[in-house]
Amino acid sequence: MRIGELAAAAGTTPRAVRHYEQAGLLESERAPNGYRRYPPRALNRVRSIRFLVRAGLTLDDVRHFLPCLDGDVAAAPPAPDKLAVARARLAALDARIAAQTEVRDRLAAALSSADPPAGEDGADRDGGRRGGARRPS
Repeated sequence: MRIGELAAAAGTTPRAVRHYEQAGLLESERAPNGYRRYPPRALNRVRSIRFLVRAGLTLDDVRHFLPCLDGDVAAAPPAPDKLAVARARLAALDARIAAQTEVRDRLAAALSSADPPAGEDGADRDGGRRGGARRPS
């Protein structure tokens, strides 16, 4: 199967298929004309990779699933070591969300302190212009 056929059948793009191959998740052979040729099992593998990435895993995480990628990852019972990979990714995402929430809250507080109190037009703070905001310190 050529790359375009594989991508179309898996609901993705040839670029994504090449990316999966560069990440070591997929293998192809080269035809005499230089085109990539994929075995029939590559279709399940690409579908499994896409399922795991859509679920929130990175390609590095997906590497832990290599022995399972040719089967139906979505329907298979989860193995404890694979669940550990997914839980670790969830914890990393939670930490990133918490850090971004802190940054957002600091920015919101800075903007709130820069806004004139209700009923004031802010003329004495920004030279008579409306909407000017002080820079947070």
